[in-house]
Amino acid sequence: MYESFYGLSGRPFQLTPDPQFYFESVSHKKAMSYLGYGLSQGEGFIVITGEVGAGKSTLVAHLMERIDPAALTVAQVVTSALDGAEIVHVIAQAFGLSVEGHDKAAALGTIERFLQDEARAGRRCLLVVDECQNLELTALEELRMLSNFQLGSHPLLQSLLLGQPEFRRTVAQHPELEQLRQRIIASHHLEALDAGEVEHYVRHRLGRVGWDGRPAFEDGLLDALYHHTAGIPRRVNQVMNRLLLLGAIEERGTLSRAMLGDVIAEMAADQSRGARGQSDLRSAPVSEPAAPAAAPVPPAQGSLPATEVAALLAERDARTAELEAAISELQAAGMAHPGTVGGEGLAPEESRAAEARLAAALERIEARLEEQEQSFRHVLTMLIEWLEEDPSRRAA
Repeated sequence: MYESFYGLSGRPFQLTPDPQFYFESVSHKKAMSYLGYGLSQGEGFIVITGEVGAGKSTLVAHLMERIDPAALTVAQVVTSALDGAEIVHVIAQAFGLSVEGHDKAAALGTIERFLQDEARAGRRCLLVVDECQNLELTALEELRMLSNFQLGSHPLLQSLLLGQPEFRRTVAQHPELEQLRQRIIASHHLEALDAGEVEHYVRHRLGRVGWDGRPAFEDGLLDALYHHTAGIPRRVNQVMNRLLLLGAIEERGTLSRAMLGDVIAEMAADQSRGARGQSDLRSAPVSEPAAPAAAPVPPAQGSLPATEVAALLAERDARTAELEAAISELQAAGMAHPGTVGGEGLAPEESRAAEARLAAALERIEARLEEQEQSFRHVLTMLIEWLEEDPSRRAA
């Protein structure tokens, strides 16, 4: 939605890694240098770590665009909690190898023969393993053993290990990983963007989709964005997506700090509702279905949000009814003493009491109007995000 409103050719802040939007921060530039050096060695392990959303996957996507597939065969694995036997089969599948049954020795033999064939054809092999903090120690040991495969004196497999900060600590400190540590030839920890880089990052990604200065940014907005996201690229993307969507909904040509505050508050409320929803599900009796929450969790990607939207609309209607009741109450307060606008014809005590009742009623109406606006905005945002998750839904 916001792309058409702002005249953009695409969505610049989508969460899936896209090398088209690769931004080379100081830390990413260092990481690419370490990767280049490590790959030139053709053996051992390269380790890249970073916080969730720091840009590890985007870095790898950028790397994949630069390699020559005729010279380097790459297999990528995103791990869960795999043990030693499981990871061997997963690696075989990643290289496109078929292994019958669940025999570990057969899988290792198939992998070794494949690596030898690739070497004879003049191609090196790289294994990229993401989310390595999830691996069991036995799986890490199997990765080390795979690094021992050789054809003559030439190593057959090099591995790039990606993980969160806890993986960096595990590798550095665990006594059972000494042999793996000795095979690490390059290592780098991706740092978050600094305040200046966040501004360049936002403008860079917008520039990739034809941004011509619309929307504009209020002074201080991008500094505030850095403060709220701590410079983590994925968080920046999440907030900017919602901010641009809000700007399009409200038809704003300039994005302001007040709008950013609204988005941050709305995202925090979404997380709070999600936590309450999960808590309700965990505490509900197994034999009885859990009652729907008054403010449900936003739908998961790809799921039909009919029940969630219905509940939100029901909540909106309830608030509308409350608002109508408050207006009726205000009218009743004014009608109680016709012809006494400003308290004329009443005793001073009665006049002050009537004014207090009117002021209280007005305050309640203003609060409910604000709640109503927030509720409507949330429903609209959810609907638009769901429609835009899948192009086939846009016809709806």
